Amino acid sequence: MRRVRYQVACSLDGYIAGPMDDFNWITPEPSFDFEALYTQFDTLLMGRRTYEIVSATGESFRGKQVIVASKSLRPEDHPEVEVVSEGLEARVRELRAQPGRDIWLYGGGELFSQLLTWNLVDTVEPAIIPILLGGGVQLLPPLGVRRNLALVGHRAYPGGMILLEYEVQQAANLPQGNQRAQLATS
Repeated sequence: MRRVRYQVACSLDGYIAGPMDDFNWITPEPSFDFEALYTQFDTLLMGRRTYEIVSATGESFRGKQVIVASKSLRPEDHPEVEVVSEGLEARVRELRAQPGRDIWLYGGGELFSQLLTWNLVDTVEPAIIPILLGGGVQLLPPLGVRRNLALVGHRAYPGGMILLEYEVQQAANLPQGNQRAQLATS
């Protein structure tokens, strides 16, 4: 089964974007092989806001299948991606069951929280950037889902970035299809 991996740059104080959705604080780490990481995935899964921000930079998502979770985007206006407005849980389960490489949960704390609720995140892989932002978009929004994690890998880079890899310990006995109801009790 394909894994859903939340691989994301994160400030030391837990933000994945600055207060204005900015990400210019993510400094390149010369010894980090981004191309090797990028080839591990054939599918990118993101929310509308992340999609719009990244698309505005001119990113073409080079040969990847892109799934955008959005209730406001019209599929006919974005033919280069698959817009999922209903049945996201079922669509992600279907993607996981298909053959292929891993699925990159690409940015988006809200989407991350929702997929955790459904037990659909296999790993959390923050690349900790040596900066304190003091505010912005949190890695996991307030009242997010609680999950235990098991450290399975880590690497420190000369520029100060630390890449962590945690396996998500799935919650037991959560009924499929139960969306936000589990947030307060998980």
